[in-house]
Amino acid sequence: MLRTHNCGELRGKDARKHSTLAGWVQTRRDHGGVIFIDLRDRWGLTQIVFDPSHNKKTHKQAENLRREDVITATGSIKERKSGMKNKNLPTGEIEVFIDELNIINKAETPPIEVDDRKEASEEIRLKYRYLDLRRPSMQKKLILRHKVVTALREFLNGEDFLEIETPMLIKHTPEGARDFVVPSRLHPGTFYSLPQSPQLYKQILMIAGFDRYYQVARALRDEDLRVDRQPEHTQLDLEMSFAEEEDVLQIAEKMVAHVFKKVMKKELKLPFARIKYNDSMAKYGNDKPDLRFGLELEDVTEIAKKSNFEVFHKVIKKNGIVKCINAKNCGSFSRKKLDKYIAFAQEHGASGLMWMRMTDDGLESSVTKFFPPSVQKDLIKKMHAKTGDLLLLVADSFKTTNNVLSRIRVKLGKECELIDQNEFNFCFITDYPLFEWNEDEKKWDAMHHVFTMPKEEHIKYLDSEPGKVYGRLYDMVLNGIELFSGSVRTYKPDVQEKLMEIIGISKKQAEKKFGFLIEAYRYGAPIHAGFGLGIDRFVALLAGLNDIREVIAFPKTKSMEQPMDGCPSELDAHQLKELKLTIPKKNG
Repeated sequence: MLRTHNCGELRGKDARKHSTLAGWVQTRRDHGGVIFIDLRDRWGLTQIVFDPSHNKKTHKQAENLRREDVITATGSIKERKSGMKNKNLPTGEIEVFIDELNIINKAETPPIEVDDRKEASEEIRLKYRYLDLRRPSMQKKLILRHKVVTALREFLNGEDFLEIETPMLIKHTPEGARDFVVPSRLHPGTFYSLPQSPQLYKQILMIAGFDRYYQVARALRDEDLRVDRQPEHTQLDLEMSFAEEEDVLQIAEKMVAHVFKKVMKKELKLPFARIKYNDSMAKYGNDKPDLRFGLELEDVTEIAKKSNFEVFHKVIKKNGIVKCINAKNCGSFSRKKLDKYIAFAQEHGASGLMWMRMTDDGLESSVTKFFPPSVQKDLIKKMHAKTGDLLLLVADSFKTTNNVLSRIRVKLGKECELIDQNEFNFCFITDYPLFEWNEDEKKWDAMHHVFTMPKEEHIKYLDSEPGKVYGRLYDMVLNGIELFSGSVRTYKPDVQEKLMEIIGISKKQAEKKFGFLIEAYRYGAPIHAGFGLGIDRFVALLAGLNDIREVIAFPKTKSMEQPMDGCPSELDAHQLKELKLTIPKKNG
């Protein structure tokens, strides 16, 4: 080996030993002819010293060292003098006086700072990602990712799961997002798809009898990007045979608890809360509730009916609802701040936001005149309002009211500092509707995916009232972020065909798109269930981040480009000819 120790390893007990270190020059300081260099590798920093009274040759060599030069250096480990020790550095008790220096490579002046004091723009960081990844903060994030994946594998291996890889070149199947496609050279005019998930193949593995499967799988989707989306992401994909919902949920929560104990040194309280979809929508306005704070939504439609407020009456007549949040101790909000909340509600689709302050004399607002004393009393009681509280109300369709108030709830949680950023609060959302109505296309869509088993008691509604059918579905949520969706799969061929028919896939189309899965079912399929946990998102949350790009080594930009290697790129004429592809000429 070119080194005997790494740059984060040496301590006071190593004084008077010899060491060979290797790494990059972080900083160079010349103090009265003695040159001090902080040498960096992924383990940390060690101060190395070039003193002419110790070794004139290496001191002369060190005069030419600059930032990011790559070197190996051998020398004597000495304890630093009293008052010179750096308590903020793990290796701060010692320094290494260099006897031999080997300059492996000289570096040009880097276009970005390779430390954490000054962060470059996203475009520059991605263009010079190899430099950005040298920064200690980035290396810590990817080391955290490695530890999380290692812990996941360790737990599942201990639970008798098998890690099995599934294909990257597959048949196109509709899964909600656009596929990336790859042209076949040997079969001109045909294409492979890149998998959006290993969904069908892991079900095939269950039919094949492997019983417990997992995979750290790559998933690719050609969709519009945001901070928590990338065209290629990584998921912990898992499937179990002869398992029902609770079996999967227990494995999932134990797995996550294992990761927290091994990686975060935290004990999670089990079991996680189980919340039914309808209850989550009622209390939080969405199916991804952040449980680190309160501010639950209350349906006050019945109370609103008794008011003289025409705005409410119009909404209710159109089958809309009125819901309210009690923003505890926020009655002192200024009118300017309230106007910002009103604008926020309107930006997200509401026609407005009504507010009332709770004072010693009761509710105060420009609209309280439309609320008789008895109605105000009912509202105060329903919302448990106390002096100093602020009531915020939205009246609109079920979907809009919940969406807007759930966003306002989160906004209040952040702005009023109700959220403990060090808390990790998990829950499972269960009992989802199997279908949702697509108003634009006037058709039923699968809420999650079409390979989900309906609840047994709801199968009778498949032909007549699909909206009444609930699926054997479940999501894991952490701090208001969905980590995975999963389900008990449709293991009966006749039910699978019926589900496809409801969302507009005919038997003929089903055979064409999913024929191999449907055929496999005919030879005996076990009950099976599973999920796919987003590893990028999970690691980002553990690191206290919102942007998953920060925990991915080589992410794409929002325009789905990679500035470092220049992809996507054009093919040359020879490659296009081999693939029997013709690219239309650009106008102009």
